[in-house]
Amino acid sequence: MYINNEDFEKWMDKLSKKLNDIGQDLKSLINTKEVFEPDEKLLDNQDLAFLLKVSYRTLQRYRSSKKLPFFMIAHKTYYRVKDVRAFVREHMDFQTYRNFEKNHPEEEKDKDFE
Repeated sequence: MYINNEDFEKWMDKLSKKLNDIGQDLKSLINTKEVFEPDEKLLDNQDLAFLLKVSYRTLQRYRSSKKLPFFMIAHKTYYRVKDVRAFVREHMDFQTYRNFEKNHPEEEKDKDFE
């Protein structure tokens, strides 16, 4: 199959624009520390499954039963750390809760400045 230079350049322009759009979306997700409060940090399915040592299917069951709040961006599932913290306190064993707190400590909201 032969593609002439003009068609190739058009295709590359479309690809470049799409990659730039994806890059912008990623920048907005990566910089969640500037966009959200500390307790509003986001975890995706992979992060949460690893932290809780459960399967993706188990997370799906928690979502379906409305035990674990979530939201979706571009067909990808995300969880707020504060929602996960509440879920872990209520539904998980103490060891899992301790491990989660070690990885995502709850920040003090009112710190006294000396």
